[in-house]
Formats: sequence, C-alpha cells, structure tokens
Amino acid sequence: MTLVANRPEAGPARPYEFPEIRRVSVAGGTVVAAHLPGQLLASSMLMLDAGAAHEADGREGTATVLAKSLEEGTTSRDSAAYALALEGLGAELSASVDWDSFRVGVSAPVPLLLDAVRLAAEATRTPRLDDADVTRVRDDEVTALRMDWAQPGPRADAALRADLFAGPEPRYARPLHGDPASVAAVTVDDVHAFHREWLLRPGVLLVAGDLDTLDLTALGEAAFAGAQGEPLPVEGPLGVPVRDHRRTILVDRPGSVQSTLRIGHRAPERATPDYVPMTLAATVLGGAFTSRLNHLIREVKGYTYGIRGSYAMTRRFGRFEVAAGVQTAVTVPAIADTIGEIARTQLDGVTEDELAVARSWRAGQLSVEMQTPGAIVGALSTLVLHGLPDDYYPSLRRQYLESTVEQVSAAAARYLHPKGLTLVVEGDAAAIRDELTAAEIGELVDAEL
Repeated sequence: MTLVANRPEAGPARPYEFPEIRRVSVAGGTVVAAHLPGQLLASSMLMLDAGAAHEADGREGTATVLAKSLEEGTTSRDSAAYALALEGLGAELSASVDWDSFRVGVSAPVPLLLDAVRLAAEATRTPRLDDADVTRVRDDEVTALRMDWAQPGPRADAALRADLFAGPEPRYARPLHGDPASVAAVTVDDVHAFHREWLLRPGVLLVAGDLDTLDLTALGEAAFAGAQGEPLPVEGPLGVPVRDHRRTILVDRPGSVQSTLRIGHRAPERATPDYVPMTLAATVLGGAFTSRLNHLIREVKGYTYGIRGSYAMTRRFGRFEVAAGVQTAVTVPAIADTIGEIARTQLDGVTEDELAVARSWRAGQLSVEMQTPGAIVGALSTLVLHGLPDDYYPSLRRQYLESTVEQVSAAAARYLHPKGLTLVVEGDAAAIRDELTAAEIGELVDAEL
C-alpha cells in the first residue's frame, strides 16, 4: 500500500454546456423546457406558487399532508387504478413542498411523457382527498415527525429559526414541514381548503428531454387543463436584519452525552448578485470536508465527527448556519473556536490556495449534478423561481472559476456577522448551563418550544 502525503492537485476544469432552453406560453401557463438530444427518458415538473409560506398559523404542515395525499387517487380513479395507470407508463410521480412552491414531478419514457403529464395534472387538479386517506396520511406524518423530533437536531433547528425569523411574518419562524403538534392539528377541511386556494392556478411546467420528439404545446395543455385564476404577484425579500450582539439559546435535553449546535444569522435571498462569492466564502469556511471549521473542530481539536457551515437561500430570505454535534464536555470550547473561525474569515478573508480548492469543487459539483433529466428540471425550477436569466448556469460555472480572492474576501466581510450570531445549544442543561453563563459568549436564554 502506498501512502500519499500530499493531497492531489485539482485538474483543469472540463467544458460543460447547459442545455438549450425553450419557452412556450399556452392555456394560461408557461412551459420552460431544456433540450437533451437523444435522451430516451424525459422529466417534467408542474411548479405552483403554493409553498408552505401560504399555510395558516397553527396548521403548519398542511401543504406537506396534501402533497403526500396526491397518490391516494383522483376524483376519477381510486388509488389502485391511479397507481396502475402510472405503472403502465413506466412513470414515477413525486410531490414535494418548499417555502416558495408546490411541485409535482413525473418522469417517463419520451413517447409516454404526455400521458404521464396528464396523470400528474389529474392528481394535482382533481385529487380524491378522501377523508380516511387524508387522515391516515396526516397521522403517518405526525408519527414520523415525533420520531424525528425525538432525535437531536430538529428542536435546535426550530429554536434557531424561531429566533432569526421572529417578526411580522411568523410563518417563516416555524419549521418548513411543521412540527408534531401543528401537523396533528391539520384537518381534512384544511387540506381541501389549501388545495382550492392554491393548487388550481396554471403555474409553470418544466420539461427536460429530447424536445425534437416532444410537443411542448400539447404538454402545456395537458398540465394546465382545468386550471383557473391568475398568477400571484411575487412578494419582495424580507431583508437581512442582524443584531449587534450574540444570543445563546439553550434547548434542554436531559442526560444527553453530546451537544447539538446550530449557529447562524440572517442572509440575503437566492437572487442576490453576490451569490457566487458568498457561496465560495462559505465553502472555504465550512462547506467542504477540507474547510477551516472541519479542519479545526474535527481534525485538530477532535470535538466532533463533522461540522458544516453554509448559506441556505429561498426567494424571500436566506440564512447562514453552522451545524455540528460535539461532546458535552467541550461544548463551550467548540462554540468559542467556531465563532473564532467565523470572525477570522470575516476579518481576514480567504487565501488563494483555499479558494482554488473551493472554485474547483463548486464548478465540478455543478457539472456532476446536472447529468440527468430530473436534475435539469430542478435547475430550471431555480431559474424560474428566482427570476434568473436563461444563460445563468453557464455563467454560474464561469463565475465560480473566475472569482478572485478579493471578491470572495469582500463577500465574507459583508455577509458574515460573528457579533450577531444566534447560538443554539441542544444538550444537557444541567451539565452546560453554568459554563455557558461564565463564558459570556452571548446573552443566555432558554428555548420556548
């Protein structure tokens, strides 16, 4: 066996071209398609402005229950007949929800995509939503959430979100898919009402496949059949308020042998012009295995199996977050060292060697991720949702490769706020409270969950 003492150097970037994009307006909606010549499998996604942000207070999780109920049949087919119809096309249906949109995707062989889109539209526009089925789906979701929330992490995530997004639009201060209590409160009537209010508008159909063999007008007519209503106006960004002091939130987990850390602050929305230098700065700081945080907290100090820091961005807001699990005994040193690395990156920026690795990784990852029709459809959804130009992805890759130390360091200086961090610690309060208080790393409060 040969041991390699030095990390291999990154090779030259391989050429990559994002597929040609075509747009068609039809039946009150828009089809946005990417051309993949010779591709035998096609993917599509009906994207509607019906995200979790529209959910009522105390009923967070309604859209998720609706999404998971779509395969329970339609007004013209029961669940078995609908499943057989999908299977007969070799199609796969998936429904999901994020903050900004409700997405119903379907993949099928190219000659059968039109019929598959008809089935996806049928489930979207005319779901059966039988009382017993919706109740069962909701109860299954509650059980899954209870199991998830019994583990370290979800309560810390919720505490961080509640602190960062407290304000006039309280939905953003609650978990994306709700919590066990809010989902348990969802009724069949809530699900029907959400569907009537938000899922009947035409939306956008995203398609990736061999467009020489696909009729985009016919696909749009199938996707938007039965739709009604006008597109919703796009709401503006929430802004980036950041405190001038740190706050530590303690989430008690009695007897825990480790502390779960969630450290962060608000950040700009996804469409920010500084997305590339911000992402590269975060990659150097905590976004890769070779990052500063992982090197110090894992490799040098041995406090954790892994620590990551990154920006997460939606249409209206963003968030910088560091996540890790550390041994209880080293909770405060781990937090202090993490803050120190964030502050060092904000003050001193990045080095050319660090940036070279981040550039290569980000550009290479972008190319690797976009190798399937489904991945291309996901990329199209980003373009549409955030109002980005059709040449965005070729430009994005180029920007990754051409970003300078000065640009990335300037983004770190502007968008990292070590003095305004919210520090959430989920762990054994009896074991760590006094040390957190003595360390004076931030105003200490108990979580209200």
